[in-house]
Amino acid sequence: MSKYKENIMQGIFFIAALTSVLGVALICIFLFVNGIPAIGKIGMFDFLLGKNWTPGNEPASYGIFPMILGSIYVTMGALIIGAPIGILTAVFMAKICPKNIYKILKPAVELLAGIPSVVYGFFGLVVIVPFVRNVFGGNGSSILTASILLGIMILPTIIEVSISAIKAVPNSYYEGALALGSSREKSIFFVIIPAAKSGIVAGIILGIGRAIGETMAVIMVAGNQARMPAGILKGIRTLTANIVIEMGYAAELHREALIATAVVLFVFILIINFTFSALTRREK
Repeated sequence: MSKYKENIMQGIFFIAALTSVLGVALICIFLFVNGIPAIGKIGMFDFLLGKNWTPGNEPASYGIFPMILGSIYVTMGALIIGAPIGILTAVFMAKICPKNIYKILKPAVELLAGIPSVVYGFFGLVVIVPFVRNVFGGNGSSILTASILLGIMILPTIIEVSISAIKAVPNSYYEGALALGSSREKSIFFVIIPAAKSGIVAGIILGIGRAIGETMAVIMVAGNQARMPAGILKGIRTLTANIVIEMGYAAELHREALIATAVVLFVFILIINFTFSALTRREK
């Protein structure tokens, strides 16, 4: 009877795992079956490197290069803002923070991870957009605004993963550096951080994945202008925003082009995930 129950549970676990794999496979099939033909109709170079997105004009143009650049600029801006803050916060929480303060910071970081994207977007629209407009100029809806907001949104991911990586370093490394006469700060930044480098980089890569896939918050603060980026104080449109904004009324080739845009975004995410997996295997 015990062996019978064990076989049943193994079957249930196998079905659960198979369902997850099947879900990913169905998404891949849907995207590539519906998106690849559109790329063939438009032309790969015209689609990926075209600078004009005007589906309602005659002749229509379906170039997503401005959106690709917009996604890259916003993601890199978020990384420049969020990565240093996240790593330094992780160092403080893992090695320096008193226990009574850690009890406050830990739930606060977890709460940041649980806030819905639309709430972040509303905060950016009400607080960050006016701040950027008053301090830097422009209308406030820009690459800079979206980068600041996404930099805040990726903090929990970078902080949590970096804390785990830093705490995984044997304490003997830190104690040995102190015994050799190094200060606490030097021991952390020249011994602990290099030892935890793989885990920290993995956290940054996960943060990039969160930033490049974000939609609602970016739509609310980035300006949503399907044009080549003209400066950090100008509006742009990302790949995700392009899909969400126009999918509701798109038809025929226009709709297929949006699905093809999702294929490009999906490939970006796959590259990021494969990079994360490679770094994880290397760390192990």
